[in-house]
Amino acid sequence: MRRILFSSIIFIFLLSNTSLLQGREVAITIDDLPVTSIVKEIGFKQELTNNLLAKLKKYNVPAIGFVNEGKLYENDSLINERVDLLKQWLAAGLDLGNHTFSHKSLNRIPAKDYIEDLLKGERIVRGLIKDAGKELNYFRHPFLHTGRSIEVRDSVENFLKEHNCRIAPVTIDNSDWAFARGYEKALLDNDSTMMKKIVDAYIPYIESKFEHFEFVSRELFGREIKQILLIHANKLNANHFNELAKMMIKRGYKFIPLEKALEDKAYNSTDTFFGAGGISWLHRWALTEGKDKSIFKTDLPAPDFVMKYAGIESE
Repeated sequence: MRRILFSSIIFIFLLSNTSLLQGREVAITIDDLPVTSIVKEIGFKQELTNNLLAKLKKYNVPAIGFVNEGKLYENDSLINERVDLLKQWLAAGLDLGNHTFSHKSLNRIPAKDYIEDLLKGERIVRGLIKDAGKELNYFRHPFLHTGRSIEVRDSVENFLKEHNCRIAPVTIDNSDWAFARGYEKALLDNDSTMMKKIVDAYIPYIESKFEHFEFVSRELFGREIKQILLIHANKLNANHFNELAKMMIKRGYKFIPLEKALEDKAYNSTDTFFGAGGISWLHRWALTEGKDKSIFKTDLPAPDFVMKYAGIESE
């Protein structure tokens, strides 16, 4: 009898967890297009873009890339080859969004100046998107900074509403940029051992972020919401998106467009966070609800060796 009861409990547990896995969905959003790298050569940027787009296509990922138009220039001169990289994204059937011209923080400049930089950041992108038969619908705050006061936040949000542009939130935030900085440094130093060490730490690190934000989601909403992952257009992700995709698929995730993720009612939740940090919207909602800080205890930082090698102060 006990054996039957135990087997039934195990069956119910496996069934409930299988149902949970089957319902997971995530939108992949990629910041700092066309490329984030210290390498200026167009060949490097082209290879990076080709590699990343090929992997997104392989896994049928309907990603959206957020553009810093300042990256399209060199000494105030527009570099057409860099614009062509954005055209490749659109030709691949992917979307583009506005990430401002110069990646300035709304926490550090007046809203008026921020809006001017925002508008400057769509002069080229808006036309490219229109030529592709689409519309510019999304904006992503640099650093995920949304302002230190309700007045500043509202002034920008009201402008964006009038501009028919929606803010793209993030629920699965991470420090992929730190890993990428170390990875590129090792690449330029021809240090294949360090490159492998960074990659071997990177995939488990991102998976730990999924585990953490899945937990926070369940704590806040009693379910797992449609997630939005933020990563960057860097060499690390271009070379190793295969491993990231396989990890997400193993966790039961289906890749969905940003617009579908935002259909989740969770994204209508109140956010009263005006702190200095750029944090996940799940963390913002938790702080707004006054949740105990223990809810953040499973949010693991990047390994010390990565931060040290990349020349970044520990998180």
